[in-house]
Amino acid sequence: MAKGKKDSKRKSKKQLAEILGNFFRANPGETFSLKRIFKVLNMKTHPMKMLAIDIMEEMAWDDFLVRCSDNSYKLNMNGQVQEGIFVRKSNGKNSFIPDGSDKPVFVSERNSMFALNGDRVRVQMLARRHNHIKEAMVTEVVSHAKDSFVGILHVDKDFASLTVEGNLISQDIVIPKRKLKGGKTGEKAIVKVVQWPTAESKNIIGEVVDVLGKKGDNTVEMHSILAQYGLPYKYPKNVEDAANNITSEITPEDEAEREDFRNVWTCTIDPKDAKDFDDALSIRSLTSSSKSSGLWEVGVHIADVSHYVKEGSIIDREAQKRATSVYLVDRTIPMLPEHLCNYVCSLRPDEDKLCYSVVFVLDDDANIREHRIVHTIIRSNRRYAYEEAQALLEANGVVDGTGTPAPPAPKEGYKGENAMEIITLDRLAKKLRERRFKNGSVKFDSEELHFDIDKDGKPTGCYFKVSKDANKLIEEFMLLANRTVAEDVGMVAKGKVAKTLPYRVHDNPDPQKLETLRDFIVKFGYKLKTAGTKGQTARSINKLMDECEGHTEQKLIQTVALRAMMKAKYTIHNIGHFGLAFDYYTHFTSPIRRYPDTMVHRLLTRYQAGGRSVNKDKCEELCKHCSEMEQIAQNAERESIKYKMVEFMGDKVGCTFDAHISGIQSYGIYCEIDENHCEGLVPMRDLSDDYYDFDEKNYCLVGRRRHHKYQLGDSIRIKVANANIEKRQLDFTLAD
Repeated sequence: MAKGKKDSKRKSKKQLAEILGNFFRANPGETFSLKRIFKVLNMKTHPMKMLAIDIMEEMAWDDFLVRCSDNSYKLNMNGQVQEGIFVRKSNGKNSFIPDGSDKPVFVSERNSMFALNGDRVRVQMLARRHNHIKEAMVTEVVSHAKDSFVGILHVDKDFASLTVEGNLISQDIVIPKRKLKGGKTGEKAIVKVVQWPTAESKNIIGEVVDVLGKKGDNTVEMHSILAQYGLPYKYPKNVEDAANNITSEITPEDEAEREDFRNVWTCTIDPKDAKDFDDALSIRSLTSSSKSSGLWEVGVHIADVSHYVKEGSIIDREAQKRATSVYLVDRTIPMLPEHLCNYVCSLRPDEDKLCYSVVFVLDDDANIREHRIVHTIIRSNRRYAYEEAQALLEANGVVDGTGTPAPPAPKEGYKGENAMEIITLDRLAKKLRERRFKNGSVKFDSEELHFDIDKDGKPTGCYFKVSKDANKLIEEFMLLANRTVAEDVGMVAKGKVAKTLPYRVHDNPDPQKLETLRDFIVKFGYKLKTAGTKGQTARSINKLMDECEGHTEQKLIQTVALRAMMKAKYTIHNIGHFGLAFDYYTHFTSPIRRYPDTMVHRLLTRYQAGGRSVNKDKCEELCKHCSEMEQIAQNAERESIKYKMVEFMGDKVGCTFDAHISGIQSYGIYCEIDENHCEGLVPMRDLSDDYYDFDEKNYCLVGRRRHHKYQLGDSIRIKVANANIEKRQLDFTLAD
């Protein structure tokens, strides 16, 4: 064949790309080697084979193909059109998270189609330019994550608008003046969107649902935080009316079917400002015979909410929707109406109350000899605040934090009212705690930021609230009750299937993050065992926490270790609880403030009566909802803390403070003031002495020229530059 003839048959790059594209589309899911591709498509010349390889490389770069090995390819089944969740960023660096993946894809603002944070969207993958990141374009907003927004009203002569707080929305919402509900300029309002942008109109049209009031007012700001997260800030009247019709009367039928604990010494121990008491402890010595010498009967008594709130009732439907109480800085938004949570169900002193109880027989070493789960009637003898119980313990020789119980009673006995009972409970709790840590429970003593609030809601001081022995006493018996209930249902004989129950599970730490932690702590001279059983890993983490305690790097290591932990959640699929080292764990002890606990109460009652297991899918759906609502409530709580933090620092702009670095990001340094624990950001742009690179693995910023390093945990001197109450943002600069 003549040379000219051979050249006339040579395919162009465009033609060959089309042939290859059609070939892979016709064979989805199949992997092809280069040799097979060349044979099937009759590619015999070396130049054509090289051109085909170049084209397939480009197709892989554009995500049309997947490169399976150095010499094989297949069609990308995820395709160029995908669905997932849109993530909006205030800096315009939006992203798309595809279904079944956690890898974000960049979406520029011009390609966002005005999608909002959390929206479900359909995207078209864009052809990737050389040396550029993967990019996508939103082609359809499948469903909006929310349709109500909180913001500030602007009322003009002809129309009104709402400027939405945060980065939730890219433009103001236009409001017809007839839909203002009396709202005025500068007031905060909740607006519901009635029309989204279209090809014909780019505007978002809305109507005012509720006018919250003037911005800056404490109640208005707290309500706006709740509304921002879609949480209710008031109770529906019909639900409150239904609750008000419920009485705390105990009938003869109630008495007949319950164990009577009214003559057993019982107390509640709660925060000093608590109004709802959902748990109580009873204790008595079993001394009726020599056989029972040294045995204690300890009752964990929980408010019997399910007795009053019937499944499917109007109160139950509202509680289910809320799923949890929300604890903002200066108020509680309860899951149940006030009449129920503070009066009818609350285990108030000197009142007969209905409970669901786990009653233990413990020996002096806190070993469980027997237990029973029963409906009871109790009468609390005393209500203690944590501070009162702690003072009583310390007055009798307990040194907080040592884990050592009170010494033996002197001849005249222990000091204080009911001291023997409280001290005995403390001693048994410490035995339980010691055994729990020995079995692999992880030691993370949490610190909570609290504010002193005046009558107008203005913060006058802030401090970390540390868990003391009195708190741990209650915690330990609640953990024991929760574990025992879960074991009672979940532990069944071999060959039998356990009945459905909402478990509280906590997965093993992220292996990659554990490896990062191990590599990170080496520079401080510490070791961490990441291989082995769950118990071995947990004990190694505990050893690390003990070794670094009291050292300057303690907080830093704790922070990095916490980041390796997974989040706990509710599910019917039990995988155990890593943090507590329990194979079975549920939530039973707080039905006034957590809906899963109410679910567990109902299921226990059903199963004890011989009832069949409930529908798994329905139960799992409720578990998922409760987990999601728990996370939303936590976000709202954090937002209220941020607001109070900024409010507290508002009159301290220009002041300098000693601080430490609490977080490192590519955009700046988070610093926590040592004196009051308020946190703010030193933006990267203010680090003008050098160009800093973010070292994510080692949690630091490193200067390119001078190699100066900003490390997580480092001491630093800062000046308060700005306290933006609307953005709930504190800005710091480095002090000279």
